[in-house]
Amino acid sequence: MEKNKGLSVWLPIIIALSVALGIFVGNHYMRLTQGKRHIYTGGNKINAILDIIDEQYVDTVNMSELIEDAIPKIFSELDPHSIYIPAKDAQRANEDLEGSFSGIGVSFNMQTDTILVVSVIPGGPSEKAGLKPFDRIITINDSLFAGNKSNQELVMKTLRGAKNSTVKLGVKRKNEPELLYFDVTRGDVPINSVDVAYEVSKGIGYIKVSKFARTTYNEFITAIAKLKQAGCGSFIIDLRGNTGGYMDAAINMVNEFMPEGRLIVYTQGKKFPRNDVYTNGTGTCQETPIVVLTDEFSASASEIFSGAIQDNDRGLIIGRRTFGKGLVQSPMHLSDGSEIRLTIARYYTPSGRCIQKKYELGKEDDYDHDIYNRFMRGEFDSADSIKLNDEEKFETSIGRPVYGGGGIMPDIFIPRDTSGITSYFSNVSSSGTINLYALDYSDRNYEKLSSFKTYEELYKYLQQQPLLYDFTNFAAAKGFKKRPNLINISGKLIEKQIQAYIIRNFFDDAGFYPVFQNDDVTLKRAIQIINEGKSFPSLDNKNNTSNEIAQCQTGTSSRYGFSKEILFENYLAGSFC
Repeated sequence: MEKNKGLSVWLPIIIALSVALGIFVGNHYMRLTQGKRHIYTGGNKINAILDIIDEQYVDTVNMSELIEDAIPKIFSELDPHSIYIPAKDAQRANEDLEGSFSGIGVSFNMQTDTILVVSVIPGGPSEKAGLKPFDRIITINDSLFAGNKSNQELVMKTLRGAKNSTVKLGVKRKNEPELLYFDVTRGDVPINSVDVAYEVSKGIGYIKVSKFARTTYNEFITAIAKLKQAGCGSFIIDLRGNTGGYMDAAINMVNEFMPEGRLIVYTQGKKFPRNDVYTNGTGTCQETPIVVLTDEFSASASEIFSGAIQDNDRGLIIGRRTFGKGLVQSPMHLSDGSEIRLTIARYYTPSGRCIQKKYELGKEDDYDHDIYNRFMRGEFDSADSIKLNDEEKFETSIGRPVYGGGGIMPDIFIPRDTSGITSYFSNVSSSGTINLYALDYSDRNYEKLSSFKTYEELYKYLQQQPLLYDFTNFAAAKGFKKRPNLINISGKLIEKQIQAYIIRNFFDDAGFYPVFQNDDVTLKRAIQIINEGKSFPSLDNKNNTSNEIAQCQTGTSSRYGFSKEILFENYLAGSFC
């Protein structure tokens, strides 16, 4: 009885304590989970998810790698030109546009499994150390780089490095029985964006601009001065294959060709009000005849330049429709050394047209296939295959019609040149076999070929050599079966390319382009236009062009000039386009 009585007394107390403890634990757990729920859902969802994974996922996860993998996926849902660049790639991604990098100052090619020095930059680190063209680099810092199938990317990363650092090279040189060793102190190596400037025809200067880098404008005005001194009074600016770069470089170049007060370009975005850029009247070629060459790979800053020239009726655009990139990216550096290039605005030509081609967010593959689709529609072969949208019709300063909606349509359409193109040529060309043969031939005949003082002398000599016969044997050894009929059709084209590549090995681009482009139909048409005095557009010569385009300045905004040294003092400084 006493036992039962004691139990009856303590049982309610035990139950009450248990309930109280349960309520306390439950409330505490609720507070914890509610607190976490508030943290996870009230802030940035991406950070919340990463926190949850880091704290609660069943296995250990490398969060840094997870984040690096996730960021590109986020950018893939934006426009096709907003990108994320990991820290390990950021420096390399910017080198081409910065105009220089730190390295040893050679150009090289992988010949089978050996690093073959093709050329040595005059005055550069390697020349100072004693390296010569057609030396073979066998070891780098005592590590073997011959015979082990090292790829070109790995070699490049190994040869480049911090400025004033030293790299030890073991080099095999012809007629030297032992390896020669050189300690090369890395230094600034220039990257030219004006590939070549020469007098292409009597009084006509030709300038090839491959990209718009920080140094492009200075290179460009140097080329202009050199050609003027040589007697050139007209210019052909070749932007074919130029995918763009810095916006201010293109603007500075346009300024050279126009009087004061001409609209060059304007930009506008959600967070950035319209901003106009005008010429300041200091240009040195304001009355000089000019023709601009474009193709389907001319993009962005190339389109700013060609659009401004066209809309202001300053010169003719000859070639094919440009790429159609009218978006401006601003580079933003992150604390870990990585970088994002975020689209912040659209740019518009003076007539008011945005030449950005259509795209859908997150559908980058469709966007990337546009060039292929143009090819399949026959756009590279016929202007009639290009459908112009009358809803995006604008006018130039004198009233010529121009169209937005995707790229700059040329004033004179030139189809791609398919003469000499066969499956044999396409195979040996795309595989790099023609260039490999040129390197091999240059290497085998270095003493003779290096004895010529000018590229013209070397070209004359090469025209007398059985290069085509020798090449077809070389290609056959690489697996390309001889096809006599196809070789006969493509023979002259193959020979010309071989000659041009060999000449490049000894005279760089200054010798390469005059030979490589001596049958360029687009270039020839540009020369013809200038010689006929038809480079300045007018409403009276419509019949002389296959497509007329136009411009009017739309809208109003505050006008400002700019110096040649610093163009953008606002948010567009350093923008990519």
